[in-house]
Amino acid sequence: MAIKEQEQGRGKIGFWISTSLSVGNMTGSGIFLLPAALAVYGGISILGWIYTVAGSLFLALMFSRLSRIVKKAGGPYAYAKEGFGNFPGFLVAWGYWISIWCGNAAIAVAGVGYLSVFIPALKDNRLMAAAMAIAAIWLFTFINTKSIRKVGITQLITTIIKILPLVILGSLGFFFFNKSHFVPFNLSAKPDFQAITSTAALTLWAFLGLESATIPSDKVKNPVRTIPRATIAGLLFTAVLYLSSTVAVMGIVSPADLAHSAAPFADAAGSAWGKWASVLVATGASIACFGALNGWILLQGQIPLAASRDNLFPSLFKITSGKGIPVTGLIIGSILASLLVGINFTKGLVGMFSFIIMLSTLSCLFPYLLSSLSEIAICLKDKKHINKHILASAVSVSIPAFLYSLWAITGLETKVIIWGIILLGTGIPVYFMLERNRNNHK
Repeated sequence: MAIKEQEQGRGKIGFWISTSLSVGNMTGSGIFLLPAALAVYGGISILGWIYTVAGSLFLALMFSRLSRIVKKAGGPYAYAKEGFGNFPGFLVAWGYWISIWCGNAAIAVAGVGYLSVFIPALKDNRLMAAAMAIAAIWLFTFINTKSIRKVGITQLITTIIKILPLVILGSLGFFFFNKSHFVPFNLSAKPDFQAITSTAALTLWAFLGLESATIPSDKVKNPVRTIPRATIAGLLFTAVLYLSSTVAVMGIVSPADLAHSAAPFADAAGSAWGKWASVLVATGASIACFGALNGWILLQGQIPLAASRDNLFPSLFKITSGKGIPVTGLIIGSILASLLVGINFTKGLVGMFSFIIMLSTLSCLFPYLLSSLSEIAICLKDKKHINKHILASAVSVSIPAFLYSLWAITGLETKVIIWGIILLGTGIPVYFMLERNRNNHK
């Protein structure tokens, strides 16, 4: 029996790699660029971070609870399908899939932006920058075709390397702290609550991926125990890292300089310790982006694979290699991400990055909204085995997670919301085409 369990566990990932997948996917390009985007709001953006951490904690608790109830791969898709049925499940899978390949395009672009510290030509040669971003997408697509364990090990190594500069800056950086950078507390012309809402919408991008450990659940050792622990541990560690390092950067670099910085963490390190520190942090930022790209490309294939196995995505997405890797899904997602980079490269790195991360955030918030209500729906369906105490516990976590996700949407620009609705709407004809095919084969 023990030998059989060992054989079943081979090639699967445990707590540390699952946690690093979650931390690695969250600690991507967002944290290294956000201080500059938040500088126009001033110190009040710290409250935006705190609101986002609180909301993300409810989301993490919600996903942890659902991972114990729905023991299927697919994360938000599997939960929405279990709670509400095929069509909502499909929309969640479609929206989440869009958010992933859009995000991968943004992460690749950001990674190339940080590489411009070492290759100055990338700043002015937009064609070269786009080509390098596309090359990065396909390099990590190739890595993901090897095996889930190799992806996990790569994620663990890159996670350790990339967080070191953040830990150093988030702790030692306070020795160079200037309190005057936080006066006045709200630098924007917006009322305080509106400013907090806007900053919370921006900071949420940095936490996307908190549910990463739930998606390849069929590849995780003892998923019922491992996934919840990895999800909560990953979120709490990342939250401490984000808050400490961001506040340190804001305390070192003045708001005026920070608002125009292309590499805020590198500039803060340079101001505190000199050029060598700036280069070190720029290296960490590059590793952060490409490490996150590695993890997100993994999920790029897993979501459509899970949906396709339930006949809710085209059947070509269920094609896997001999090692069980959804190669077709990986390739299609990477083609779309590459097209997004290629079509928009003339807008410049910063302009393209800002729009895509908001679009990716919105596409992810819809799955969060439905997932947050899924446990309640499942409880109401299974009245025989679910008592009032379990339902009350589900409500106490699910409703705050739902309200937070809804609130976060209000902080996004109208143009982003319109584009998000259009992209989500493109999936509706696909669903009804698949539904018609299923009915024809009955």
